[in-house]
Amino acid sequence: MSGTRNMRLLLKTSVSVIMGTVIWASFAFFYPMTESFGSDFTPPKNTPNSFKVANFFSENDEFAYLEKQVNRFIRREHLAGASVAIAKDGELLYAKGFGYADKENMHLVEPHHLFRVASVSKLVTAVGVMKMIEDGQLTLDSKVFGQSGILNDSIYLNYIDKRVTDITVRHLLEHSGGWTTRWGDQMFMPTIIARSLKKSLPVDESDIIRFVLSKRLHFTPGQSSYYSNLGYMVLGQVISKVSGLDYEKYIQTNVLYPLGIFDMQLGGSHLNERVESEVKYYEPEQTFYVDDYTGTGEQVLRTYGGNDMHTLGAAGGWIASSTDLMKLLLSIDGFESYPDVLDEESIETMSTPIRLGYSPLGWRRIKKDAWYRTGTLAGTSALMVRKNDGISYVVLVNTGSWKGPALANDISKVMERGLRKVTDWPEYNLFELDNSWASNRKRPQVIY
Repeated sequence: MSGTRNMRLLLKTSVSVIMGTVIWASFAFFYPMTESFGSDFTPPKNTPNSFKVANFFSENDEFAYLEKQVNRFIRREHLAGASVAIAKDGELLYAKGFGYADKENMHLVEPHHLFRVASVSKLVTAVGVMKMIEDGQLTLDSKVFGQSGILNDSIYLNYIDKRVTDITVRHLLEHSGGWTTRWGDQMFMPTIIARSLKKSLPVDESDIIRFVLSKRLHFTPGQSSYYSNLGYMVLGQVISKVSGLDYEKYIQTNVLYPLGIFDMQLGGSHLNERVESEVKYYEPEQTFYVDDYTGTGEQVLRTYGGNDMHTLGAAGGWIASSTDLMKLLLSIDGFESYPDVLDEESIETMSTPIRLGYSPLGWRRIKKDAWYRTGTLAGTSALMVRKNDGISYVVLVNTGSWKGPALANDISKVMERGLRKVTDWPEYNLFELDNSWASNRKRPQVIY
């Protein structure tokens, strides 16, 4: 091992020891083992934060060729910034930002920056559904609509196609609920929906559901599979109805917090709703304006005001860091190297399409050597990959592209080309720098 690498590893070890000492001291203060403060003591508020690791921890010669490929890709595709996380055998070995989180203020991307993850949200929702199934709150065969369905509220009982009462939770998860985008994607046509319901903008989830129930299904549930944003939005309503919690709160409390993921949340639609540590989003150089989804009549960029991120919610509304998504990915990959949040049967069910031509549950595509989840919206693109050789990676970008979903394919090619050159993997785990004590391997119980 070269002297330079030895010095680098020594530096990382020293920083790890220092951080560990600080974390231990903080833990001892907030959770004293031997001292009682009395019944009138009000402890200071403890606000947990997700894992934050700086770029310099991944300054390794092993990834030089990969970084060259990523930087070249960013320049070629005119991307403002990107975030990359790589794990092998359950250990985080690389986490780094590229380019700008905020071009106007020259803020560089760090691994903790939050990005819109678009349809990666569907995988988050699917994990939540499987968690409810494991807890006995519903089944894959649970009916969604009709008098005996989960969403049996009076506003949803005026459907015109009786086949909607056959729609099950599984149908929604595998995109076989009966809807297509023949007349447009129901999640991106608020003006038409508002006009049909004779109401003013904006429309919400219940409005969209009432609108589609007033139309006939495009095919019999379960007889085909057609990618549906609508189906996953409905699943968000199912989670909320069954749990008695807001969809976002259920996912955070039952899926994310136990993994030590505290920053993931549903994002905002406008620039003034941008949260702390969230990147800014950028359109392609040649773009166009659309009507603001709220109905103000203002012309806006689709990135900021063209889409209702909260209503997209379970189908495409989450924001997350690459390292947070890596934690989630490793917890549902089925490998023993990292503890899974779901049991083996649930993970196998999610990753095994019921038959040829049908979608897996939550995942976008399952191949013989890898599982994929992609996400694309105006101003963002996301990719999660779990490979059979134990290597996983997450890539997030904050700039739109006219390539749309095809951009994720190009990202995958860049990553695969760069990873082939990594022959000497680092001998450390960046997760060991994690200061969110709820996420360690033993997963101590945390009550929220």
